[in-house]
Amino acid sequence: VRTGDVIIEVAGQPADALTSADLSALLRGEPGTAVEIVVEREGEPEPLHFTLMREEVQLKNVAYSGFMGGDTLAGIGYIKLNRFAQDAGAEVRRSLQELQRTGKLRSLILDLRNNPGGLLEVAVEITGLFVPQNAVVVSTKGRLPQTDRTYRTSSAPLAPDIPLAVLTNYYTASASEIVAGALQDMDRAVIVGEPSYGKGLVQLIRPLPYNTSLKMTTSRYYTPSGRSIQALDYRRHDGSVSEIPDSLRRTFRTAAGREVRDGGGIEPDLLVERPAASELEEALERRAAFFFFANHYAAEHPTIPSDFVVTDDVLNAFRSWLETESFTYRTDAEQAALELAEELQKMGYTSTEDEIRALNEAIRAEKAADFERNREALKQRLRTEILARYYGESAQIRASLPRDPVAQEAVSLLKDSRQYRAILAGKGR
Repeated sequence: VRTGDVIIEVAGQPADALTSADLSALLRGEPGTAVEIVVEREGEPEPLHFTLMREEVQLKNVAYSGFMGGDTLAGIGYIKLNRFAQDAGAEVRRSLQELQRTGKLRSLILDLRNNPGGLLEVAVEITGLFVPQNAVVVSTKGRLPQTDRTYRTSSAPLAPDIPLAVLTNYYTASASEIVAGALQDMDRAVIVGEPSYGKGLVQLIRPLPYNTSLKMTTSRYYTPSGRSIQALDYRRHDGSVSEIPDSLRRTFRTAAGREVRDGGGIEPDLLVERPAASELEEALERRAAFFFFANHYAAEHPTIPSDFVVTDDVLNAFRSWLETESFTYRTDAEQAALELAEELQKMGYTSTEDEIRALNEAIRAEKAADFERNREALKQRLRTEILARYYGESAQIRASLPRDPVAQEAVSLLKDSRQYRAILAGKGR
Protein backbone atom coordinates (compact mmCIF):
# COMPACT_ATOMS: atom_id res chain seq x y z
CA VAL A 1 0.00 0.00 0.00
CA ARG A 2 1.43 3.36 -1.02
CA THR A 3 0.84 7.00 -0.26
CA GLY A 4 -1.82 8.19 -2.72
CA ASP A 5 -3.67 4.87 -2.98
CA VAL A 6 -7.45 5.34 -2.80
CA ILE A 7 -9.18 2.73 -0.64
CA ILE A 8 -12.42 1.74 -2.37
CA GLU A 9 -13.37 -1.38 -0.41
CA VAL A 10 -12.76 -2.70 3.12
CA ALA A 11 -13.73 -6.22 4.20
CA GLY A 12 -16.06 -6.51 1.21
CA GLN A 13 -17.87 -3.23 1.87
CA PRO A 14 -17.66 -0.17 -0.45
CA ALA A 15 -15.68 2.56 1.29
CA ASP A 16 -17.74 5.44 -0.11
CA ALA A 17 -20.79 4.16 1.82
CA LEU A 18 -18.93 4.06 5.14
CA THR A 19 -18.30 6.75 7.73
CA SER A 20 -14.86 7.33 9.23
CA ALA A 21 -15.98 5.49 12.38
CA ASP A 22 -17.20 2.55 10.27
CA LEU A 23 -13.88 2.37 8.41
CA SER A 24 -11.93 2.50 11.65
CA ALA A 25 -14.00 -0.30 13.14
CA LEU A 26 -13.49 -2.50 10.06
CA LEU A 27 -9.75 -1.88 9.77
CA ARG A 28 -8.92 -2.29 13.45
CA GLY A 29 -8.96 -5.60 15.23
CA GLU A 30 -6.94 -8.13 17.17
CA PRO A 31 -3.24 -8.28 16.23
CA GLY A 32 -2.57 -11.30 14.03
CA THR A 33 -5.95 -11.20 12.27
CA ALA A 34 -6.35 -10.20 8.62
CA VAL A 35 -8.45 -7.68 6.74
CA GLU A 36 -8.88 -7.40 2.96
CA ILE A 37 -8.87 -4.04 1.21
CA VAL A 38 -9.14 -2.97 -2.43
CA VAL A 39 -7.40 0.18 -3.67
CA GLU A 40 -7.20 2.22 -6.84
CA ARG A 41 -3.69 3.32 -7.80
CA GLU A 42 -2.76 5.77 -10.51
CA GLY A 43 -1.05 3.98 -13.37
CA GLU A 44 -2.72 0.63 -12.60
CA PRO A 45 -5.51 -0.40 -15.01
CA GLU A 46 -7.36 -2.52 -12.44
CA PRO A 47 -7.98 -2.17 -8.66
CA LEU A 48 -5.38 -3.83 -6.44
CA HIS A 49 -6.37 -6.36 -3.77
CA PHE A 50 -4.43 -6.59 -0.49
CA THR A 51 -4.71 -8.83 2.53
CA LEU A 52 -3.30 -6.89 5.49
CA MET A 53 -2.24 -8.52 8.73
CA ARG A 54 -3.22 -6.44 11.75
CA GLU A 55 -0.43 -5.52 14.15
CA GLU A 56 -0.01 -3.20 17.09
CA VAL A 57 1.01 0.12 15.54
CA GLN A 58 4.35 1.48 16.75
CA LEU A 59 4.75 5.09 15.66
CA LYS A 60 8.30 6.33 15.30
CA ASN A 61 9.04 9.38 17.41
CA VAL A 62 12.39 10.19 15.78
CA ALA A 63 11.58 10.83 12.13
CA TYR A 64 15.21 11.22 11.03
CA SER A 65 18.70 11.42 12.46
CA GLY A 66 22.05 11.86 10.76
CA PHE A 67 24.73 14.40 9.96
CA MET A 68 23.74 17.67 8.34
CA GLY A 69 24.42 17.38 4.63
CA GLY A 70 26.03 14.00 5.25
CA ASP A 71 29.13 15.97 6.24
CA THR A 72 30.91 14.07 9.02
CA LEU A 73 33.88 16.43 8.75
CA ALA A 74 31.79 19.31 10.11
CA GLY A 75 30.31 16.82 12.58
CA ILE A 76 26.95 18.54 13.10
CA GLY A 77 24.39 15.93 14.04
CA TYR A 78 20.66 16.33 13.53
CA ILE A 79 17.71 14.65 15.26
CA LYS A 80 14.11 15.35 14.21
CA LEU A 81 11.67 14.48 17.01
CA ASN A 82 7.99 14.37 16.03
CA ARG A 83 6.29 13.55 19.33
CA PHE A 84 6.86 12.60 22.97
CA ALA A 85 5.25 9.16 23.08
CA GLN A 86 6.31 6.39 25.45
CA ASP A 87 9.45 5.30 23.56
CA ALA A 88 10.62 8.76 22.47
CA GLY A 89 13.33 9.01 25.12
CA ALA A 90 14.84 5.66 24.15
CA GLU A 91 14.71 6.58 20.44
CA VAL A 92 16.50 9.89 20.98
CA ARG A 93 19.09 8.13 23.13
CA ARG A 94 19.74 5.52 20.42
CA SER A 95 19.99 8.17 17.73
CA LEU A 96 22.45 10.16 19.81
CA GLN A 97 24.51 7.07 20.57
CA GLU A 98 24.66 6.15 16.87
CA LEU A 99 25.95 9.62 16.04
CA GLN A 100 28.49 9.41 18.87
CA ARG A 101 29.71 5.97 17.74
CA THR A 102 30.98 7.47 14.50
CA GLY A 103 33.50 9.48 16.50
CA LYS A 104 32.65 12.49 14.30
CA LEU A 105 29.92 14.16 16.37
CA ARG A 106 30.99 17.67 17.41
CA SER A 107 27.64 19.43 17.87
CA LEU A 108 23.95 18.65 17.60
CA ILE A 109 20.68 20.12 16.30
CA LEU A 110 17.50 18.91 18.03
CA ASP A 111 14.53 19.79 15.83
CA LEU A 112 11.29 20.27 17.81
CA ARG A 113 9.41 22.20 15.13
CA ASN A 114 5.80 21.07 14.61
CA ASN A 115 6.11 18.81 17.66
CA PRO A 116 2.84 19.05 19.65
CA GLY A 117 4.28 17.39 22.75
CA GLY A 118 3.19 14.32 24.66
CA LEU A 119 4.28 12.71 27.90
CA LEU A 120 5.81 14.98 30.55
CA GLU A 121 8.07 12.24 31.92
CA VAL A 122 9.53 11.68 28.44
CA ALA A 123 10.34 15.40 28.17
CA VAL A 124 12.25 15.14 31.45
CA GLU A 125 14.05 12.01 30.19
CA ILE A 126 15.15 13.67 26.96
CA THR A 127 16.34 16.80 28.74
CA GLY A 128 18.35 14.52 31.01
CA LEU A 129 20.45 13.39 28.05
CA PHE A 130 22.11 16.83 28.02
CA VAL A 131 22.03 18.22 31.58
CA PRO A 132 23.41 17.07 34.96
CA GLN A 133 21.72 14.38 36.99
CA ASN A 134 19.13 15.64 39.51
CA ALA A 135 18.70 18.94 37.63
CA VAL A 136 15.24 20.55 37.84
CA VAL A 137 13.56 20.37 34.42
CA VAL A 138 10.03 21.57 35.12
CA SER A 139 7.62 22.15 37.99
CA THR A 140 3.84 22.30 38.23
CA LYS A 141 1.92 24.66 40.49
CA GLY A 142 -1.81 25.02 41.04
CA ARG A 143 -4.24 26.49 43.52
CA LEU A 144 -4.01 23.43 45.74
CA PRO A 145 -0.67 22.45 47.32
CA GLN A 146 -1.14 18.80 46.34
CA THR A 147 -0.88 19.76 42.65
CA ASP A 148 2.63 21.18 43.14
CA ARG A 149 5.40 18.92 41.91
CA THR A 150 9.01 19.23 40.76
CA TYR A 151 10.50 16.98 38.07
CA ARG A 152 14.24 16.28 38.01
CA THR A 153 16.54 14.28 35.77
CA SER A 154 17.18 10.79 37.13
CA SER A 155 20.34 9.64 35.35
CA ALA A 156 23.75 10.88 34.24
CA PRO A 157 23.71 12.75 30.91
CA LEU A 158 24.78 11.07 27.68
CA ALA A 159 26.05 14.30 26.07
CA PRO A 160 26.68 16.85 28.83
CA ASP A 161 29.00 19.19 26.95
CA ILE A 162 28.28 18.96 23.22
CA PRO A 163 27.18 22.32 21.69
CA LEU A 164 23.43 22.12 21.16
CA ALA A 165 20.88 24.07 19.09
CA VAL A 166 17.14 23.47 19.50
CA LEU A 167 14.79 24.44 16.65
CA THR A 168 11.30 25.74 17.50
CA ASN A 169 8.34 27.30 15.74
CA TYR A 170 4.74 28.26 16.51
CA TYR A 171 3.69 24.59 16.46
CA THR A 172 6.28 23.59 19.08
CA ALA A 173 4.06 22.94 22.09
CA SER A 174 3.67 21.42 25.55
CA ALA A 175 6.37 18.79 26.24
CA SER A 176 8.50 20.28 23.45
CA GLU A 177 8.40 23.62 25.26
CA ILE A 178 9.40 21.97 28.52
CA VAL A 179 12.57 20.62 26.85
CA ALA A 180 13.36 23.89 25.05
CA GLY A 181 12.65 26.01 28.13
CA ALA A 182 14.75 23.86 30.46
CA LEU A 183 17.73 23.78 28.09
CA GLN A 184 17.45 27.55 27.62
CA ASP A 185 17.17 28.27 31.34
CA MET A 186 20.22 26.13 32.09
CA ASP A 187 22.14 27.83 29.24
CA ARG A 188 22.64 24.38 27.81
CA ALA A 189 21.36 25.14 24.28
CA VAL A 190 20.69 28.01 21.93
CA ILE A 191 17.05 28.13 20.83
CA VAL A 192 16.80 28.92 17.10
CA GLY A 193 13.71 29.70 15.03
CA GLU A 194 10.38 31.19 16.02
CA PRO A 195 8.52 31.57 19.36
CA SER A 196 6.76 28.40 20.47
CA TYR A 197 3.02 27.94 20.93
CA GLY A 198 2.79 28.61 24.67
CA LYS A 199 0.86 25.57 25.95
CA GLY A 200 1.72 25.53 29.64
CA LEU A 201 -1.42 24.17 31.30
CA VAL A 202 -1.69 20.83 33.11
CA GLN A 203 -5.06 19.25 32.37
CA LEU A 204 -6.90 16.17 33.58
CA ILE A 205 -9.85 14.46 31.93
CA ARG A 206 -12.66 13.36 34.24
CA PRO A 207 -15.38 10.99 32.95
CA LEU A 208 -18.99 12.17 33.20
CA PRO A 209 -22.35 10.47 32.59
CA TYR A 210 -23.82 9.99 29.11
CA ASN A 211 -20.46 9.15 27.50
CA THR A 212 -19.03 12.65 28.10
CA SER A 213 -15.88 13.96 29.77
CA LEU A 214 -14.65 17.14 31.39
CA LYS A 215 -11.18 18.48 30.65
CA MET A 216 -10.11 20.36 33.76
CA THR A 217 -7.05 22.60 34.18
CA THR A 218 -5.38 21.87 37.51
CA SER A 219 -2.00 23.63 37.36
CA ARG A 220 0.64 25.30 35.18
CA TYR A 221 4.07 24.33 33.95
CA TYR A 222 7.06 26.39 35.05
CA THR A 223 10.61 26.22 33.66
CA PRO A 224 13.66 26.02 35.98
CA SER A 225 13.95 29.83 36.12
CA GLY A 226 10.37 30.03 37.38
CA ARG A 227 8.65 31.36 34.26
CA SER A 228 5.31 30.13 33.01
CA ILE A 229 5.14 28.70 29.49
CA GLN A 230 1.46 29.62 29.01
CA ALA A 231 0.80 32.29 26.35
CA LEU A 232 -2.99 32.67 26.47
CA ASP A 233 -5.08 33.91 29.39
CA TYR A 234 -8.24 31.82 29.91
CA ARG A 235 -9.15 33.36 33.26
CA ARG A 236 -11.57 36.03 32.02
CA HIS A 237 -15.02 35.66 33.56
CA ASP A 238 -16.75 36.42 30.25
CA GLY A 239 -15.27 33.30 28.66
CA SER A 240 -13.06 35.17 26.20
CA VAL A 241 -9.40 34.35 25.59
CA SER A 242 -6.60 36.86 25.11
CA GLU A 243 -2.84 36.98 24.80
CA ILE A 244 -0.98 38.09 27.90
CA PRO A 245 -0.01 41.74 27.29
CA ASP A 246 3.65 42.73 27.41
CA SER A 247 2.96 44.92 30.45
CA LEU A 248 2.07 41.81 32.48
CA ARG A 249 4.92 39.62 31.26
CA ARG A 250 7.64 39.15 33.85
CA THR A 251 11.38 38.86 33.41
CA PHE A 252 13.41 35.94 34.78
CA ARG A 253 17.06 34.98 34.47
CA THR A 254 18.82 31.90 33.22
CA ALA A 255 21.64 30.22 35.13
CA ALA A 256 24.15 32.55 33.45
CA GLY A 257 22.02 35.65 34.08
CA ARG A 258 20.41 36.06 30.66
CA GLU A 259 16.97 37.65 30.66
CA VAL A 260 14.01 35.51 29.61
CA ARG A 261 10.31 36.34 29.88
CA ASP A 262 7.17 34.42 30.68
CA GLY A 263 3.74 34.60 29.11
CA GLY A 264 4.71 33.95 25.51
CA GLY A 265 5.89 30.39 25.10
CA ILE A 266 9.63 29.92 24.59
CA GLU A 267 11.19 32.83 22.76
CA PRO A 268 14.23 31.89 20.64
CA ASP A 269 17.69 33.20 21.42
CA LEU A 270 18.19 33.52 17.68
CA LEU A 271 15.03 34.53 15.81
CA VAL A 272 14.85 33.08 12.30
CA GLU A 273 11.55 33.31 10.44
CA ARG A 274 10.88 31.11 7.45
CA PRO A 275 10.30 33.18 4.31
CA ALA A 276 6.65 33.42 3.32
CA ALA A 277 5.58 31.12 0.50
CA SER A 278 4.56 32.75 -2.77
CA GLU A 279 0.87 32.95 -3.70
CA LEU A 280 1.51 30.30 -6.34
CA GLU A 281 3.00 27.89 -3.77
CA GLU A 282 0.13 28.51 -1.37
CA ALA A 283 -2.42 27.86 -4.10
CA LEU A 284 -0.64 24.66 -5.13
CA GLU A 285 -0.56 23.55 -1.50
CA ARG A 286 -4.29 24.22 -1.06
CA ARG A 287 -4.98 22.00 -4.06
CA ALA A 288 -2.51 19.37 -2.78
CA ALA A 289 -0.87 19.62 -6.20
CA PHE A 290 2.59 18.54 -4.99
CA PHE A 291 1.04 15.49 -3.32
CA PHE A 292 -0.99 14.36 -6.33
CA PHE A 293 1.75 15.02 -8.86
CA ALA A 294 4.14 12.90 -6.77
CA ASN A 295 1.60 10.06 -7.01
CA HIS A 296 1.41 10.61 -10.77
CA TYR A 297 5.20 10.66 -11.10
CA ALA A 298 5.62 7.49 -9.03
CA ALA A 299 3.05 5.71 -11.22
CA GLU A 300 5.14 6.46 -14.32
CA HIS A 301 8.60 5.87 -12.78
CA PRO A 302 8.98 2.60 -10.85
CA THR A 303 12.35 3.64 -9.34
CA ILE A 304 14.44 6.75 -8.83
CA PRO A 305 17.98 7.15 -7.42
CA SER A 306 18.37 8.18 -3.79
CA ASP A 307 20.08 11.39 -4.94
CA PHE A 308 17.17 12.26 -7.22
CA VAL A 309 16.87 15.92 -8.22
CA VAL A 310 14.05 17.70 -10.04
CA THR A 311 15.31 18.67 -13.49
CA ASP A 312 13.78 21.24 -15.83
CA ASP A 313 12.09 18.35 -17.64
CA VAL A 314 10.37 17.23 -14.41
CA LEU A 315 9.31 20.79 -13.65
CA ASN A 316 7.91 21.17 -17.17
CA ALA A 317 6.04 17.89 -16.73
CA PHE A 318 4.56 19.30 -13.51
CA ARG A 319 3.45 22.43 -15.34
CA SER A 320 1.83 20.36 -18.10
CA TRP A 321 0.11 18.18 -15.51
CA LEU A 322 -1.33 21.29 -13.84
CA GLU A 323 -2.85 22.30 -17.17
CA THR A 324 -4.51 18.92 -17.56
CA GLU A 325 -5.88 19.33 -14.03
CA SER A 326 -7.28 22.78 -14.95
CA PHE A 327 -5.34 24.38 -12.11
CA THR A 328 -6.27 28.04 -11.54
CA TYR A 329 -5.96 30.45 -8.64
CA ARG A 330 -6.68 34.10 -7.91
CA THR A 331 -3.93 36.36 -6.59
CA ASP A 332 -4.45 39.16 -4.07
CA ALA A 333 -3.74 41.62 -6.91
CA GLU A 334 -6.46 40.06 -9.07
CA GLN A 335 -8.93 40.23 -6.20
CA ALA A 336 -8.05 43.88 -5.54
CA ALA A 337 -8.48 44.73 -9.24
CA LEU A 338 -11.86 42.99 -9.30
CA GLU A 339 -13.05 44.89 -6.24
CA LEU A 340 -11.77 48.16 -7.72
CA ALA A 341 -13.63 47.54 -10.99
CA GLU A 342 -16.84 46.74 -9.10
CA GLU A 343 -16.51 49.87 -6.97
CA LEU A 344 -15.87 52.10 -10.00
CA GLN A 345 -18.86 50.59 -11.77
CA LYS A 346 -21.08 51.30 -8.76
CA MET A 347 -19.93 54.92 -8.79
CA GLY A 348 -20.65 55.25 -12.50
CA TYR A 349 -17.04 55.71 -13.67
CA THR A 350 -17.47 53.96 -17.03
CA SER A 351 -14.58 55.87 -18.65
CA THR A 352 -12.07 53.83 -16.64
CA GLU A 353 -12.76 50.55 -18.45
CA ASP A 354 -9.62 50.79 -20.61
CA GLU A 355 -7.45 51.44 -17.57
CA ILE A 356 -8.96 48.50 -15.67
CA ARG A 357 -8.46 46.26 -18.70
CA ALA A 358 -4.81 47.31 -18.94
CA LEU A 359 -4.37 46.71 -15.22
CA ASN A 360 -5.78 43.19 -15.50
CA GLU A 361 -3.52 42.40 -18.45
CA ALA A 362 -0.48 43.57 -16.49
CA ILE A 363 -1.52 41.43 -13.52
CA ARG A 364 -2.01 38.38 -15.77
CA ALA A 365 1.45 38.90 -17.26
CA GLU A 366 3.00 39.02 -13.79
CA LYS A 367 1.03 35.97 -12.74
CA ALA A 368 2.24 34.05 -15.79
CA ALA A 369 5.81 34.81 -14.75
CA ASP A 370 5.24 33.41 -11.25
CA PHE A 371 6.15 29.88 -12.33
CA GLU A 372 9.57 30.97 -13.58
CA ARG A 373 10.09 33.32 -10.66
CA ASN A 374 9.52 30.50 -8.16
CA ARG A 375 11.01 27.61 -10.12
CA GLU A 376 13.72 26.76 -7.55
CA ALA A 377 11.23 26.72 -4.67
CA LEU A 378 8.88 24.56 -6.74
CA LYS A 379 11.69 22.16 -7.60
CA GLN A 380 12.53 21.75 -3.92
CA ARG A 381 8.90 21.09 -2.95
CA LEU A 382 8.56 18.53 -5.72
CA ARG A 383 11.83 16.82 -4.80
CA THR A 384 10.89 16.27 -1.16
CA GLU A 385 7.40 15.04 -2.06
CA ILE A 386 8.61 12.66 -4.77
CA LEU A 387 11.42 11.24 -2.63
CA ALA A 388 8.86 10.43 0.07
CA ARG A 389 7.07 8.09 -2.37
CA TYR A 390 10.16 5.93 -2.77
CA TYR A 391 12.26 6.35 0.38
CA GLY A 392 9.86 7.51 3.10
CA GLU A 393 9.72 10.42 5.52
CA SER A 394 13.40 10.31 6.50
CA ALA A 395 14.46 10.92 2.89
CA GLN A 396 11.94 13.75 2.65
CA ILE A 397 13.38 15.46 5.74
CA ARG A 398 16.99 14.93 4.63
CA ALA A 399 16.24 16.46 1.23
CA SER A 400 14.60 19.53 2.77
CA LEU A 401 17.44 20.49 5.11
CA PRO A 402 19.87 22.13 2.62
CA ARG A 403 17.22 24.76 1.78
CA ASP A 404 15.82 25.07 5.31
CA PRO A 405 16.80 28.59 6.52
CA VAL A 406 16.27 27.79 10.20
CA ALA A 407 18.36 24.62 10.11
CA GLN A 408 21.07 26.33 8.08
CA GLU A 409 21.20 29.24 10.54
CA ALA A 410 21.71 26.70 13.31
CA VAL A 411 24.53 25.11 11.30
CA SER A 412 26.24 28.49 10.88
CA LEU A 413 25.91 29.16 14.59
CA LEU A 414 27.35 25.80 15.64
CA LYS A 415 30.28 26.31 13.29
CA ASP A 416 30.99 29.66 14.98
CA SER A 417 31.92 28.63 18.51
CA ARG A 418 32.64 32.22 19.55
CA GLN A 419 29.16 33.38 18.56
CA TYR A 420 27.58 30.32 20.18
CA ARG A 421 29.29 31.02 23.50
CA ALA A 422 28.46 34.72 23.25
CA ILE A 423 24.74 34.03 22.94
CA LEU A 424 24.79 31.73 25.95
CA ALA A 425 26.64 34.42 27.89
CA GLY A 426 24.02 37.01 26.94
CA LYS A 427 26.36 38.94 24.63
CA GLY A 428 25.31 37.61 21.23
CA ARG A 429 22.62 38.50 18.75
